Formats: sequence, structure tokens, C-alpha cells
Amino acid sequence: MIGTAEGKTAKTGRGRDLTRKIAETGHVLGKVWALAKPYFLKSEERVLALGLLGVIVGMGFFLVWMSKNLNSWNRDFYTALQEKDAATFWRLLLSFDSLEALFFSWVGLVVVYLVIAVYRFWLTQFLTIRWRRWLTDVYFSDWLRDRTYYRMELTHTGTDNPEQRIEQDVASFTQRTLSLGLGLIMEVATLVTFTVVLWNLSGSVTLPVMGGIEVPAYMFWTAILYAVLGSWLTYRIGRPLVRVNFELERYNADFRYRMVRTRENAESIALYSGEAQERGRLQQAFGRIYDTYWQYMTYYKRLTWLTVFYSQVASIFPVVMQAPRYFSGQIPFGALTQTAGAFAQVQSSLSWFVDNFTILADWKAVVDRLTTFSDAMIEARRQQHEESGIEVAPHPGRELAIRQVNVHLPNGTPLLRDIDLTIEPGDRLVLQGPSGSGKTTLFRVLAGLWPFGSGSVRTPADSHVLFVPQKPYMPIGTLREALLYPRTPGADDDEALRAALTACRLGHLVTRLDDVANWAMSLSPGEQQRLAFARALLLRPDWLFLDEATSALDEATEEAMYRIVVERLPEATIVSIAHRPSVTGFHRGRLVIDKEAGTVTRQPLEPTLGGYA
Repeated sequence: MIGTAEGKTAKTGRGRDLTRKIAETGHVLGKVWALAKPYFLKSEERVLALGLLGVIVGMGFFLVWMSKNLNSWNRDFYTALQEKDAATFWRLLLSFDSLEALFFSWVGLVVVYLVIAVYRFWLTQFLTIRWRRWLTDVYFSDWLRDRTYYRMELTHTGTDNPEQRIEQDVASFTQRTLSLGLGLIMEVATLVTFTVVLWNLSGSVTLPVMGGIEVPAYMFWTAILYAVLGSWLTYRIGRPLVRVNFELERYNADFRYRMVRTRENAESIALYSGEAQERGRLQQAFGRIYDTYWQYMTYYKRLTWLTVFYSQVASIFPVVMQAPRYFSGQIPFGALTQTAGAFAQVQSSLSWFVDNFTILADWKAVVDRLTTFSDAMIEARRQQHEESGIEVAPHPGRELAIRQVNVHLPNGTPLLRDIDLTIEPGDRLVLQGPSGSGKTTLFRVLAGLWPFGSGSVRTPADSHVLFVPQKPYMPIGTLREALLYPRTPGADDDEALRAALTACRLGHLVTRLDDVANWAMSLSPGEQQRLAFARALLLRPDWLFLDEATSALDEATEEAMYRIVVERLPEATIVSIAHRPSVTGFHRGRLVIDKEAGTVTRQPLEPTLGGYA
């Protein structure tokens, strides 16, 4: 049916309102929750998703417990070395005295830790790809729904490179959200666990102020101060990286897009000898990447000065702080190493922000890009619903009725005025007018694509409609898929496909039905237009709209294409945009656009060309 929506998403409840909720959320954590909640709490995969998440978190807690046991093993092992206790030394490495002794030996602890760590990582990847698949489907379904993708291009609403938002940013968001979230949970568990260990090991210190103030568990408080200071400095130094990461991703995407455009239009560029212009455009696009990357290098260098110094000091700092107690004989060497290990765990947990700041900066930029994309889709649909003054709807009649339609340009400039026409089933009309008079725009109105204007278009219900543009769309895939687009090929189509190709003078392609190619590049413009006519013969529409669909053909081939359409689709209503007499002769009437007045009038045509009109 003319102007109908492309269709609904495959599964109800699959986040149809997800982008609206994201757009209404201000804080970055709120946006993350808006992205995550539908999958984990409302999707058809929620039971599996929550189950996997619970198992992964549980395995993380188990690894923290294993780390505590390894920390205790480390104390006993180095104490045995200090005391030259060979029996304990070898027993700690590997013991078969009991199952418990085997488990708490070095070999047992490492083997169990390794198995849990590997499968926790694998399950995290499994959950990541399933979440990415679901969220990707939500985004591209929302992008395609209600022809939002077309409206965004038509009005230049919103974001650049939507394909990057859907492919790259969704992948980055799901991977990093799970990595950061699960990592934070593990660090909190590690902090709680090793705080107890460090508290018991670090002893107390007396500060020489106010007659002496005793500070219990001074190593614990030292770790907190060390981490807080490092986090604050990291935030202050690295904060500009959020903006730079956002801009760098945008410029990289624009550079890729320009190269794709060059590849897709290779023949046109070559014919124009436009290599110098393309080189200049690509250099300009990469220049933005170059300049932004210099900013990235500058800020990252400043941050690296801090993070490297911070991590190097952290490796020796707890040993230095505990050395007086060790040299005085208050603690053995094993306790010293255990304290250093516990301090490192606590400091690492408290320094999670420091260690992950660059990842967090990039993650926030990803969230912002997904959010702005959601905002753009919401705005495009809002404009479509609020500004769609031309109502296109089906009615029970068999005719196409255009009533009091006024067509405007997006800036509000009038293009066509007071169109009042009725096209009956079986009519064959040619639409003519000077360049820029609005012929193709009128076709867009009939297809329900052009919202700017007023009036109504009533279309025959349950009619199969096919619009054939001057440059027909050629999907990348098999020739069979290109021929039947947008229909899905069936097993019994081959004979009909070969017959249609032969009829449209494409017999040299009949053996290539299963070939996969970029047909827009492989076929000449004339071959593509003939393939579009073969597509029309196969799809057998009730209403066929041809927008200069033979402009790349010579007159003899053009006449042959129209002749075969008229002969094989005798009941079809045909409306063509064309100028040559060889095309005009296949029609019964003419729609003429007066560019100055903006009016459309219908005029009769005399039957010609052997009575085909």
C-alpha cells in the first residue's frame, strides 16, 4: 500500500521506547540504566541475562576469596623461606596429604583460580555478545521504523554516521559497561576482604602531636589517603580526555565515511578526474583527526606522568612503611610480604578510578554518542508527526485520489499548489514538467515520504505498489536477492528470474544468480535500470511508478522495456516521469506541471505505437 510503514519490529516489547527513555534522561548513569534495564529486566532474554550476570558476579566473589587465600599462602611461604623450613616450603607448593591440603597448596590454588578466571571471562564475553545483539536490533529497528532514517537525512536532523553509532558504539558500550561494572563489583569485594586483612596486619602508629596520638591500622588509612589523592589528581588532569575522545571518534567516523563515498562513486570520480579534489577532502578530514589526536597525546602524556609514578610508588610504598616494624623484629618477613600484598589489593581497589579513567572517559563519550543518536531519532519522529501536513492513508476505493494537496520545500517555500487529481486503476500517465518543477517530489508525496505541505492522498487499500527511481537500489548480496528486492527469494523462483532477465536484455546474467557482488558497482547504469524492470516483472505490482527509470537507456531499449511492461502487466496502473516521445507513446494521458504557477493539470494523449497506449 502506498505510504504504509515499513513494518514493526519482529518481537513486541523489544525496547520500542528505549531511545525515548534515553533521550529523557540527563545524568550519564541514568542513561546507562536506561540502556541496560530493558535487556536485563524486560526483554525476552532477561532470565538468561540475569542468570549469566549472577553466575559471573558469583565467580568474581569466589576469585576474591581465592586471592585472600593466595595472600595467606604468600605469608606462610616466605616465612618458611626465612626460617629455612624445607618441609613446610615443599608442602606449600604441592601436598597430597589430604584434599584440603592439596586445595590450599600453590598448585591447587593456582589451578582452581585459573579455571574460574578463564570461564568467568568466557561467560562475560557470551553475555556481552548477546546483549550487543539485542541492543543493536533495538537501535537499527528504531532507526528504520517509520522511515526515521529517511527523515533524518531529509532534514539533516541529528547525528553524523548513524552506522557507526549502531555498529561500533553499541559494541563498545556493552563491552565496557560489563567490564567496568563487573570490575567495580570485584574491586568493592576485594576492598572489603583485604581491608580486614590489612587492618589486622598493619599495627598502629603514634603521631607526635598533642602529646602523641595513636592511629590504629595506619596502613589502611595510608592506603585510603594514597588512593584518594591519586583519584583526585587523575580527575583534574584527565578530565579533558572525555571531550577529546568524543571528537576523535566523530572525526574518525567522518574520515571512514568519506573514503566509503569515494569507493562507492569510483566511476563518477574517475570520469571527472576528480582525484585531486578527493585527495584534498580526505586530507582535510584526516587533518581534523591529526589535530585532535595531538590534543589526545598532550592530555594523555600528562595523565601518564601521574599514573606511572603512582603505580611505581605503590609497589614500594607499603614495604617502606612496614620496614621499621620488620627491622625491629615485630613482624616476620612473610607478614611483611602479606602486608604489601594486602596494601596493593586495597590500594588497587581504591584506585579503580585512577586505573580506569581513560576507559571511563571513552565510555562516557560512547554513552553520549548513543544518547545524541537517540535524541536525533526522537526529534525526527516528532517533526514527522507534528509537521506531516499531507495525510496519506488507504481507503476502500480502487482509485488514487489526490485532494487539495499543497507541496512545500523543507524551508517552507511553496512548490506545488492545489493539486486535485484522480488516477483510476489501469491508467497509464506520464508526468512532465521542466527541471526543478517538483516531479520527483510529487512521487515522494504519493509514497508518503514527503511531509511538507497540506492536503490528503487516498490510496487503494491492499494494493501492491512499486516505485522505481532513476537510480534503483542494488543490495549487496546474490543477484537473486537483488532481482527480488524487497521480497525474500524462494526456492522455486529461478526459472522466473531467468525469464525476466532474458526479457529485459540481461541474458548474460542468467548464470550468475548465486553470485555475490556489489551490483551497484558491477553493473552499468543501463544494466541496473533494466534489472529494475525485471524486478517489476517479477514483483507484479498493481501500481507502478517510474521516475525517469529509463534515462540511461537508448531509445530502442527504452521502448523495449516499456513494451514488455505493458504487455506483461496489462492490469497495472503506470505513472512515469519521462520526456522522450518513445516513452510518452505508451501512456494514455499526461500530467503537466507548470513550474511558475505550481499547478498540475491532466491532458489526454492520442494512442500511438501500435495501440499500446
